[in-house]
Amino acid sequence: MTAFGQGEANSLKGVPVKERIITGGGFGLSFSSYSDFFSLSPQIGYMATRRLMLGTGITYRYTKYKDYSPALTFNDWGVNPFVRFTVFRNIFIQTEYEYLNYEDLVYPVTQARETTRRDYNSFLAGGGFFQPIGQKASLYIMAMYNFSYRDPGPGEYVPYSSPLIIRAGVSIGNIGF
Repeated sequence: MTAFGQGEANSLKGVPVKERIITGGGFGLSFSSYSDFFSLSPQIGYMATRRLMLGTGITYRYTKYKDYSPALTFNDWGVNPFVRFTVFRNIFIQTEYEYLNYEDLVYPVTQARETTRRDYNSFLAGGGFFQPIGQKASLYIMAMYNFSYRDPGPGEYVPYSSPLIIRAGVSIGNIGF
């Protein structure tokens, strides 16, 4: 008897390592009269089996708040190792740890508008759906819940406005095992 997710049908025995590598990620772009936002989140993963991917991603975010004179700009970066398991066909579950180093204003805000860097650690879990677009690529969308989320205190900024995080992106690699 084999455990769930194991066995010959799930094995990638004999598949070269370079064919098990999956790359991709997502990006975000937003412009308004209040702010500009840009994010880039490349990822790399390794297909340990046909259903189990181990990977990591990095994140860069740039935000410019225009309603200040001069405008305020923030640069954030982070890393997020993850584990993704395909439950059924194109449906997967994922868990990850995210470390985010973000820039924030020093409070109380003065005319000098000093900034400081803060760390934000999150444990995320959720699921999603991927749609192949050929043998070597797919689009994905997922919803993750941030179990480490807490409501910010008065005058406090946190990088997420909600514990629910929606992501979408592209994966490139040999997804058609």
